[in-house]
Amino acid sequence: MRDLTDKLTARGAEALEDGELLALLLGDGVAGEPMEQLAGRLLDAFGGRLSDLGRADVARLRMAAGIGLKRACRIAAAAEIGRRILAAEACDADRIATSDDVIRLFRPQIESLGYEECWALYLTSTNRIIERCRISQGGVQGTVVDHRLVVKRALELLATQLILVHNHPSGTAEPSPQDRLLTERLARAAALFDIRLLDHLIIAREGEFSFLRHGLLDPK
Repeated sequence: MRDLTDKLTARGAEALEDGELLALLLGDGVAGEPMEQLAGRLLDAFGGRLSDLGRADVARLRMAAGIGLKRACRIAAAAEIGRRILAAEACDADRIATSDDVIRLFRPQIESLGYEECWALYLTSTNRIIERCRISQGGVQGTVVDHRLVVKRALELLATQLILVHNHPSGTAEPSPQDRLLTERLARAAALFDIRLLDHLIIAREGEFSFLRHGLLDPK
């Protein structure tokens, strides 16, 4: 432990490897096992991916590598702090340049939800954010979105552009037939009022899907 704290103090947390960071969170080893070895086994239990470890709930963390409840809670708390920091930093943005900016804005908030949420991002003609609005919340397999209400809110805000964002709890970002139909209907309805649907983004644990990038949407 002393060696790791000295390394962090001298060179900063960014100098520590994933296993070393985990070792510091775990504290003491288990049954005489060095903490670095325990951290390595824990990381291996999640395929060596900190991202998967950070999404795990306390029950799964507790069983993985036999780390126990206290250590599992410590890791879950650290992961949640990281998510909240990312969410807070994203919320500070007042302008959108690309779809990647939107993904960074929403991923910390909706990626790990166990149900679907759909949000609309309303923009000015210069891509300044007017409002982020949750327009629907549903179940594991879908949520109902009324495209007329999405356009109605855009008119109330005098928004000239909008982006639709929702998550897939299943883990895959591939759009469903319902997602495609919603995109078509919303784009047509918005165009009647000279409002552009810039993109429809699906965020999931395994990646993201952009209707614009896949040629399924023409925002002009």
